[in-house]
Amino acid sequence: MIKLKRVYEDPAEEDGVRILVERLWPRGLAKERAAIDMWLKDAAPSPELRKWFAHDPKKWKGFCERYKEELDQKKDLINMLKEKNREGTITFVYAARDRKHNSAAALKMFLEDLK
Repeated sequence: MIKLKRVYEDPAEEDGVRILVERLWPRGLAKERAAIDMWLKDAAPSPELRKWFAHDPKKWKGFCERYKEELDQKKDLINMLKEKNREGTITFVYAARDRKHNSAAALKMFLEDLK
């Protein structure tokens, strides 16, 4: 199972393995409070794509398509995430305020579509 959670929310046991999927460390957050098990900067969209998207919901579909193209080039990373998911619950931790239109949600959809 893949869950999503804002990094500013309290960690919980049911989160399983907490994976930060941001290129930049979340502003104003101590590493201890974040309780991150893994930080996968390479799972985040490229800086160019992130800047283009700018969390604009009107660009969501285009963002997902472009992000999928980037993820298609990261086979080792995707295989590692699939393996972690087979081992148990993983939670993609992200910083964005928009809970629906963010790169963690897009990454989750990408992985679920591979099944």
